[in-house]
Amino acid sequence: MQYYPDSIQKLIKNLSRLPGIGHKTAERLAMHILRQPENDARQLADSIVSLKKRLRLCSRCFALSDDLFCRVCRDSTRSSELVCVVEQPADMASIEKSGSFKGRYHILSGVLSPMDGIGPDDIRIAELVERVEKEDIKEIILATGTNVEGESTAAYIAQILANHPVKVTRIASGVPMGGDLKYVDQVTLKRAMESRHGI
Repeated sequence: MQYYPDSIQKLIKNLSRLPGIGHKTAERLAMHILRQPENDARQLADSIVSLKKRLRLCSRCFALSDDLFCRVCRDSTRSSELVCVVEQPADMASIEKSGSFKGRYHILSGVLSPMDGIGPDDIRIAELVERVEKEDIKEIILATGTNVEGESTAAYIAQILANHPVKVTRIASGVPMGGDLKYVDQVTLKRAMESRHGI
């Protein structure tokens, strides 16, 4: 039995398609949108339509962008000699939020995963090699995940770039700040020991 008119049912159905949004949450969101002034609802709808129309990938690093080049690639204060390689745009956003990196990026749009049929030609490794050959890049920082796929992707890229005049480094990983050693897994502890440095 439908308790709402078709227009609300349609909105609830569409909202519930979003990741992490179940039927009850979609219903609450629909009721919230219904209570908002029409102008607010129109702004929300317009922002979604604008996103789909305007958003593209940066033609240099493949980050999400409204223009030919993303904000980072357009920023002349960023070092073009340092390129951080990440899996997805969300990884780039995380590094940017930390404020710890002042270079540029290269987004692979995935990782190597032979079990899923994802090989080197399915992610943007060739484009990275092309950038190394054409741009004045001094260091490639591999910031892929520390799972099996991320590690194998980093190792593969390091191997591919071994004959190029560029330094290849890997981000450190280990015990998180405030972490209690008894709760840290063995692989993380091993990596932390291997990546230790002087103080």
